[in-house]
Amino acid sequence: MTAELTRGQNHPLPRARLEIRVSAGTPVVAGATLGDDQGAVHGVEWVAHPGTPTLPGLEVSRQAAADHRLAVDLDALPDTVHRVSVLLALPAGGRGPARFGAVAAPFVAVTDLDGDEVASYTVTGLETETAVVALELYRRQGAWKVRAVGQGYAGGLADLLADQKLPEAHRLAGTIHEAVARGLARSVPAPPARTADTDRSRQAATPAQGPDQGGAPQGSTPGPVQPVSPYDGQGTVGPHTPGVPGPHGAQQPYRDGPGDPAPAGRSATPTGGGPIDYSHPRRQNAAPPPPPPPAAPPAEPGRSAPPVAGDATGWSMEERLYNQVWGMFEDLARTTAAYRSAVDFADSRMEKELDQALSDPRSRIGEQGDAAREAARARHGELVTRAREALDRDVAQLVAEAEVVEPALPAAFARWDNPVWHAYRVPMEIPMALRLGDLHLPDVDGVRIPLLMRLPLERGLWIDSGRSASSDGSLTDSHEMRRLGLETAVAHAARLLAVYPAGEFTVHVIDPAGSGAQALSPLVQSGVLAAPPALGAAGAAEVLARLTQRVDLVQMALRGGAPDALPPGMDTSQQLLIVNDFPHGFDDRAVNQLRYLADEGPAVGVHLMMVADREDSAGYGPLLDPLWRSLLRLTPVPDDHFADPWVGHAWTYEPALVPPRSQVLRQVLAQVAAARRSWGR
Repeated sequence: MTAELTRGQNHPLPRARLEIRVSAGTPVVAGATLGDDQGAVHGVEWVAHPGTPTLPGLEVSRQAAADHRLAVDLDALPDTVHRVSVLLALPAGGRGPARFGAVAAPFVAVTDLDGDEVASYTVTGLETETAVVALELYRRQGAWKVRAVGQGYAGGLADLLADQKLPEAHRLAGTIHEAVARGLARSVPAPPARTADTDRSRQAATPAQGPDQGGAPQGSTPGPVQPVSPYDGQGTVGPHTPGVPGPHGAQQPYRDGPGDPAPAGRSATPTGGGPIDYSHPRRQNAAPPPPPPPAAPPAEPGRSAPPVAGDATGWSMEERLYNQVWGMFEDLARTTAAYRSAVDFADSRMEKELDQALSDPRSRIGEQGDAAREAARARHGELVTRAREALDRDVAQLVAEAEVVEPALPAAFARWDNPVWHAYRVPMEIPMALRLGDLHLPDVDGVRIPLLMRLPLERGLWIDSGRSASSDGSLTDSHEMRRLGLETAVAHAARLLAVYPAGEFTVHVIDPAGSGAQALSPLVQSGVLAAPPALGAAGAAEVLARLTQRVDLVQMALRGGAPDALPPGMDTSQQLLIVNDFPHGFDDRAVNQLRYLADEGPAVGVHLMMVADREDSAGYGPLLDPLWRSLLRLTPVPDDHFADPWVGHAWTYEPALVPPRSQVLRQVLAQVAAARRSWGR
């Protein structure tokens, strides 16, 4: 079973001969250092890099590349070696991006020689760094483990090597960059451009390099994207970048939080260099090639091939469906943008022709003027009709595709009314992503695209219970909005519990006034909560103090280089705190603790889900602005608060709610509770 690591986590290595596969979305330098039992590197002969790619038990790539495969034989390492650190660095000399924050978050996987993943790690949270220690393999009591590190260095390879106690750090860093400059960089080929006959480039394309974590535009069509949090009612559906949801995910008008016009390394609108590439580089392993997607049935002459679920590239059906969903998003964004552009052109052209007809006093009135105006309107109508026909044709294809994709989605990607939930079983591993709701555009209301957020969470969620959350103004009752907001939070929390293996996700609730008892009943009655909902100021303070202490302990362990040295019995599962009816019942200390959990918690597995009306907290002034900006805003009712940075569409978000009178949520939670009890024995 593959272990998807977060920063600081470790996992045992089952065998000695391994491969380390790197996918970065942009050419990077890959190397490795050998360290003693204190992690010190004793000399340049303990460093494998493009100039010296082979050491006993270790071989790295000879050039900068978007993908790397490093070979490791732990049994062949010298006895004095207790640690192997995998290094990634951006090439020097202005040959590419200047910092990791502007490129794709590197994905690193440890595999056996058959290509089966043992553990993987997406190196998130990088900003100004130009070099990073991604992973380390370390020996502990005779056994080898892998640890996700993610330690970045703004000073590049020189600072990284110096931090590992290498005396010749600066000289060796220069040697490495010189060796890279002499080599020929390679990169992952961009996917083929779409054609009129095959408006499905994702069927055959290899995973494109570039950003879900910020890669550079390649002039190719966009691929999978991530939701990123909105701010003040306007957010972005776009590539999730590190440090967010991305996904930090993300997944903006800001990279990891609001404020910035777009993720680093991207522009918010298309530029002369070609359209923005949204493709996610995850699992771009160079070899073996991914399994071929399912073959589509032969098309009738003159018609497009019938759509097939899982027709995108990927290493598993789950990943193919994930990429296919975001390929559908890409198609809908593109075809709608083309339609709107055509209509704008038709309007502009008609206005210009009418102005010309009216500018001549001799033709302003009379039959000649009427004919000119009628001709201008006719040309306008013809252009709009042709644009609408093209839009309808593309939408019909997307509708047909959605009809085969939706039933094939796994539970984590599926709506609550999907029959897959009736066959639900507690999973053995974490899925790639989680469905938070649907997106659609007003021009094509019949197409719903699932909004998928990558796991593990890299930012908290804010369920907006304010009246402004209703885009049509029909729901104005504040009590009703609070009830809907908490029910939405319960549905999201139940889905998170359902997609994690037993014992790997824990939920806490703070409900100071006890006003959410009815909405919280599915969680309470099923027994999936860590404890009953905390009531009153004292209950809130106790939960916040416990989770804050957990964040502090894990951070200290990571900074001290001893992530295993945590107190006995400490719950190491992912933690979710649901906060209802904020800010009522919270004092200044509690507010600061919430801000701390929102900022620092996701990096160490503590996540926040707030059900709140921002206007209610206006009394705190700008103190809480960073809190709202750090959370991904969702609504319990349809609202057009998401935007994409590619063409700037305002997407309407609809939450993923349980159908009325359905028992599916309680049935799923009952299985989760039973699995947790069995796991705890």
